[in-house]
Amino acid sequence: MAEARWELYFLRHADAGDPEGWRGDDAQRPLSPKGVRQAERLAAFLGGIGFAPDAIVSSPKLRAMQTAEIVAGVAGRTVAVDEHLGGGFTVEALRTLLDTMQRGDGGRRVLLVGHDPDFSAVVSRLSGAKGIRLPSCTLARVDLDDRSAAGGGSLRWLIPPDALAGSG
Repeated sequence: MAEARWELYFLRHADAGDPEGWRGDDAQRPLSPKGVRQAERLAAFLGGIGFAPDAIVSSPKLRAMQTAEIVAGVAGRTVAVDEHLGGGFTVEALRTLLDTMQRGDGGRRVLLVGHDPDFSAVVSRLSGAKGIRLPSCTLARVDLDDRSAAGGGSLRWLIPPDALAGSG
């Protein structure tokens, strides 16, 4: 079996409360206390298994950046920002991002932090799995041998926050 060219981790930002209750710019909506706990539990889990991404790339929206920073702190990485992750993220945008990373030797194990419905749609399209849904702070891993082939990826992980210790 051939080794995957890419390990892509799609992390939907942690809980940010009710968007209807937020009165400011949606891009500035922060994590809720529940969301901070979710992100910290996920970071602890990832740290416990020795997760070490080559790169962490986040949406510029505050709730995604906060989630990314919590995980990055445990992984010992910095967070890069990509505007495409802020909304309207597609397989084509992913292809562009990976092409850029490949030219810059950004590594093959990439954690992306962003939003739904974009991430659910991209994970579904890459893996060929129908109906994938990523609730807040869910992590999906898709391995790709050929990053350009929709449905050619392998869904390896789908970890919702309530699957982690201390989620109750």
